[in-house]
Amino acid sequence: MTTALPLRQAVASREQFIDQTFQHLHANPEISWKEMETTRYLAERMRALGLRVTTFEDCTGLVAEWGEGKPVVALRTDIDALWQEVDGEWKANHSCGHDAHMTVVLEAVESLIASGYQPPGTLKILFQPAEEKGTGALKLVEKGVVDDIDYLYGVHLRPIQEMRSGHCGGAIYNGGAMFLYGEITGVSAHGARPHLGINAIEVAGAILSGIGQVHTNPMVPATVKMTTLQAGGESYNIIPDKARFALDLRAQTNEAMDDLVKRVKQIIEGVAVSYQAEISLEQGARMVAAEVADEAKQLMEQAIVDVLGQEKLQPAPVTPGAEDFHFYTVERPHIKATMLALGCDLQPGLHHPKMHFNREDLVKGVEIMARVVVKTFEKLQGERE
Repeated sequence: MTTALPLRQAVASREQFIDQTFQHLHANPEISWKEMETTRYLAERMRALGLRVTTFEDCTGLVAEWGEGKPVVALRTDIDALWQEVDGEWKANHSCGHDAHMTVVLEAVESLIASGYQPPGTLKILFQPAEEKGTGALKLVEKGVVDDIDYLYGVHLRPIQEMRSGHCGGAIYNGGAMFLYGEITGVSAHGARPHLGINAIEVAGAILSGIGQVHTNPMVPATVKMTTLQAGGESYNIIPDKARFALDLRAQTNEAMDDLVKRVKQIIEGVAVSYQAEISLEQGARMVAAEVADEAKQLMEQAIVDVLGQEKLQPAPVTPGAEDFHFYTVERPHIKATMLALGCDLQPGLHHPKMHFNREDLVKGVEIMARVVVKTFEKLQGERE
């Protein structure tokens, strides 16, 4: 029988395996909703540890469970890669760190088992697909697999501009994001007789000018930009009657996003009336802003201090980048959740095709995530006694 190791020693004993796990996942990226081999690999790893594994017939991803009953603490990692051009070739590429996130969560569970830990309740591990599409978390919510979770923890690598190697934060305050797609229908006419037409490009220009005048609370970051505009054809003497456009909206809070959407729609409705054009508007994907539980953040900070020391604990970063992890708490407000902000000198930046980082920081991330599990169960046990 293998002798249980102290947690730090258990993590240290797995350093070589941590790197091997990362290399395997990095070398085998799969894009959103097509993570079939990734799902198979993760399921095999979890079953080999003796965990109960649930996969799904209609989508990728899986849930693993260790222990029985309440309380329920959960770890979550995203598993998909981006589709982008790398050295002239379009391919799946882990340039957002999901390979690292999977590694941290997998190896945290491995390390807990190696330390002889037994959860006094249930530890759930969510291997979530399609984060890059913004729809994976909602799919797991729909399946009911998060309904019994008390505390939920995620992890995300931070760019060097936000956090240096060896430092961590107890939360990530992601902003919200939304896409709006519109189609303008005007009236086509000869270029010599513009008064007989309704120029869809001019209508789009009025929308662009209008959204530039949208003013929201200056204390809360919020922006709206027109990011796509398509109109006209190869005949340059025709007033175009059709145009398609897209708007990218960002806000640091969900309340600010609701206000921004309302104001943008008012602008577009006003332009339609002013130009006597028809403008249809469709809402695309929406990513909610972070809803961080103070209790979860404090536990994560305690785990960071235990591993790195007080001087390496950094303030939680505020970032305009979006993350679908936050759907869990918005859709199920009883869940107390936060994400580990893992400093690792990531550069040139997230989603850059040549993104790289200090892989030694993965070992620190593994121990922090393992310790926050232990601390959370201890807290919940104390509350029950």
